[in-house]
This record gives sequence, C-alpha cells and structure tokens, in this order.
Amino acid sequence: MQGMDASALSHVVLLGTGGTIAGAGGGATTGAGSAAYQAAVVTIDELARQVPGLRQLARLRAEQLFQIDSADFTDERLLQLARKVAALCRQDDVDAVVITHGTDTLEETAYFLHLTVHSSKPIVLTGSMRPGTAVSADGPANLLHAVAVAAQPSSAGRGVLVVMDEQVHSARDVAKTHSQRVEAFASPHGPLGLVVEGMPRWYRALERPHTVASAFDIEDIEALPLVGVVTSHGNMRREIYDQWASLGARAIVHAGFGGGTVPAYLKAPLAELRARGVLLVRASRTGGPLARGGCVDDEALGWVVTDDQNPQRARLLAALALTQERDPERIQQVFWRY
Repeated sequence: MQGMDASALSHVVLLGTGGTIAGAGGGATTGAGSAAYQAAVVTIDELARQVPGLRQLARLRAEQLFQIDSADFTDERLLQLARKVAALCRQDDVDAVVITHGTDTLEETAYFLHLTVHSSKPIVLTGSMRPGTAVSADGPANLLHAVAVAAQPSSAGRGVLVVMDEQVHSARDVAKTHSQRVEAFASPHGPLGLVVEGMPRWYRALERPHTVASAFDIEDIEALPLVGVVTSHGNMRREIYDQWASLGARAIVHAGFGGGTVPAYLKAPLAELRARGVLLVRASRTGGPLARGGCVDDEALGWVVTDDQNPQRARLLAALALTQERDPERIQQVFWRY
C-alpha cells in the first residue's frame, strides 16, 4: 500500500462493540491475560490508533455502538447492530464494515448478520482472545487483518466473514472451540481463505444462500420470537423444557447427544409440548450433520432437525424462520437451505 493515493483506498467503517479486544488488565506482565482483565474498556478509536499501518490499508471512520462484554449481547442488541450495519452498507461512501466483538458470542452475531443484512459489501467481524495489555495480545494483528480483508474488492459477495488468527472464516460455519488459545476459532469445512502477507487469499466459496440472497431482511424484523436451548446430559428433567414453554418460547432447540438423540423418558413430554404449539428443533451438542427421522419419527411428531448448525446457530435460524413460518415442514426446508 505504500505510495498509494489515499483517495484510491476503500472507505471502511470500524464499528466497536466491546469485548476482550477492547479489554485491559493490570499491565504487560499479565502474561497471556486470559483471566485478569476487564473487557470493553478501550474505545474503537483508541484501538485503531494502537495498530501501526492500519490507516495505510483503508480510509477509516470509527464508531462506538456498544461497549459491552459479548456475553451481554441480547436479541435486542443484536437487532440494533444488524440495523446499524445495514444502514452503513446502504451509504454510498461506505465500502465495507469491520466490527470488533467479544469472542464468546461473536459466531452468533456473525451468523445473524450473515442472514439478515442485504448487502454484498464486505462485513467482517474480529476480536481477540487476549486483551491489549497481555504480552502476547492478538487483537492488533486481528484488527489489521480484518481491515485488510474488508478493504479488498475480492471480499465482496462472500457473506459475512470472521477474521481471526490469519484465517478468514464464513459466518455460517465458524465456532469458538477453545476457551483461551488464540487459534480458538475453527470451521468444520475449513476457512474460506487465509491472510497471506497482509492480503486475503481465497480457497473455497460458500454454497448456502446469505446476505442479498437470504429470505430474511433486518428491515422487516421488528423483534425475534423467544427460542430456548436445552443441552443434553445424563439424568435430564422435563421441567426445563416446560419452563421455557411457560416463558413463552415459540421453539426449543434440543442439543442432543451425537445425532441429536432424545432420551426415551423425554419423548412423551416433548411430544406434549409440540402438541401445545411449541416447535421442537433437534440439534447436536457434538456437531456434524443430522438425519431427519434418525432417532425419532420427526415427520410424524412435527419436529425439525438441523443440518449441521450448532445449537446456538439453530436458535437464531429457528427464530428467523418463525418470523415468517409456523408450519414445521416449511421450517425444516429453511434448515436444509441455510
């Protein structure tokens, strides 16, 4: 980029939401800094100033939308963020958006934007596993690479992207798989590409519809219906499912063993909930694609199975589907499609 006319650079908006990348600890001796720090205390302006060479990659404008730990993301905040990103993408003077985000719910936010923001402009999320005060802080490099990816025209039309640890992941696939390591984010089908010498290098494309091809548009969504998630373990209780229903949950994601297995002692109670109008979605707590009718007669019961969406993505997809559909067969087709 050295010597390039600044007017030729892409205009990228940095949107800060907090998280570990905006965190700080007691000092540089914190080591990896995985525990002794406070999230969401450094502004996006300060973050940008701390990364050498960042402004050589793009014309930047920084905005602070939230300053929170990503564990505090609610559906209301998710909707607010999606509306903000969609509004930015509609602006002629904005070429791309980079969002700094805490890693705990980064994959959920990325997936929601991937399905609801109708724009082919690059939308890139990044974060860090360690605060900026850690000796081995990963945030500066992740932010630099996220802007480098967002600023490239080749990143357009690929859906929402997550850039972490020099890898470019699709928001459809990526998940946080470790509590501390900087290479915590991985995709079961592999990343879309890598960041090589400061530039994205692409190796695969996503087949499933997203962004401009998605049936869901944030402009049409006022609120998300309540959807609960219950994770399987030995000695489960039906009362957990009943409580979600009593709170008004329109659907419950059953994060089952292996292929979404439902214990025999829960089959009748869950069938009762379905008869009361609560949608049941079978997912897997271990990952991997599920088969319809694999352990129960999903068609006869009116249950839905995920494809390979993990429980947290299944919650969001079920909520989005319920904004348009009530019929479980049609909702099943949504899960096969996305």
